Amino acid sequence: MVLRSAERELKLLHREVEIRHDPFVEDFNMTLAQPHSKSVRLNGLATCLRLEKVYWNILSGIASSNDCSVNAVLSYIDREVHLRYGGVKNFSGLIRVVCVAHLLKGDCLENSHV
Repeated sequence: MVLRSAERELKLLHREVEIRHDPFVEDFNMTLAQPHSKSVRLNGLATCLRLEKVYWNILSGIASSNDCSVNAVLSYIDREVHLRYGGVKNFSGLIRVVCVAHLLKGDCLENSHV
C-alpha cells in the first residue's frame, strides 16, 4: 500500500507540466540569484546578512526612496519587527518577504534594477 502511494507520487513529480506563463522574465539575469553577504549594523549591533543580489537591489531602491541608507532601512525593519511582533527567528527570510511585499504593493522603483 505504501509502496504504491510512493510510486504514484514519484510519477506525479516526473510528469511534464505545461507552463503557459514563463516565470522567467525577459532578459533574466542569473547573477541576481547569487547570494551576497554584507556586514550591516542593526540598531548599533554589527552582523552579517546574506541575501541574493536582487534583494539588495530592492533594499537599495527602498532606501533611495526614503533618502537614507540600506542600513537605516534594515535597522528600521529590525526595530519595528521587535516592537510590533516581538521579534523574528529568520531575519533574512523577513527581509525577503518585506522586499516582495514592497513590490506587490506597487512601489516598484525605476532605480531598484530588479
